[in-house]
Amino acid sequence: MSMVANKFLFIVLAVLFQASNTQKVILFYGDSLTAGMGVSSDEAFPALVGKKLNASGKPVKIINAGLSGETSAGGLSRLDWVLRQPIDVFVLELGPNDGLRGLPLAQTKKNLQAIIDKVKTKYPKVKIVVAGMMVPPNMGPDYTAEFKTMYPEIAKKNNAALIPFLLQNVAGHEKLNQDDGIHPNTEGHKIVAQTVYNTIAPLL
Repeated sequence: MSMVANKFLFIVLAVLFQASNTQKVILFYGDSLTAGMGVSSDEAFPALVGKKLNASGKPVKIINAGLSGETSAGGLSRLDWVLRQPIDVFVLELGPNDGLRGLPLAQTKKNLQAIIDKVKTKYPKVKIVVAGMMVPPNMGPDYTAEFKTMYPEIAKKNNAALIPFLLQNVAGHEKLNQDDGIHPNTEGHKIVAQTVYNTIAPLL
């Protein structure tokens, strides 16, 4: 191979190496909201966030590790398998199914903290984002209030970025949700994506 060809190959490899190094990996870890139940994978908010970030000049790779029906305990049990590749940002969206089942919030908090601890142990430089959620008032005023404050407390304890309420401007709006009144439709996911983008973009 000629010297010119060698030089060209070196430049190409250098560019590719630089591109791979600048691309951030964002892992979305949650339940059916993250998984995008009822919509296609490219319409779910994690994919939409990825498109927004890439379009804004922030190259990212999105991993959607959402699992419908997932609880905080289930999330903790499968975490090691999910963390097999390095990540730069970890978005934690778990707890709603605990709340809907009326599970003890002390255990939910313990599980969420254990998840964060494991992620930080394996990838010390990772940036954590905590997605806040709420439960219906029929769970009782004390339980509802404690559930709402759980996420800000966890975020503060771990110096994590907080999305105060993932479904802001979507929850309770019939036209933005599927027939179950819980899961966003395609239009709802667009709004959720903007909410999430507003928190993640400054971290990159």
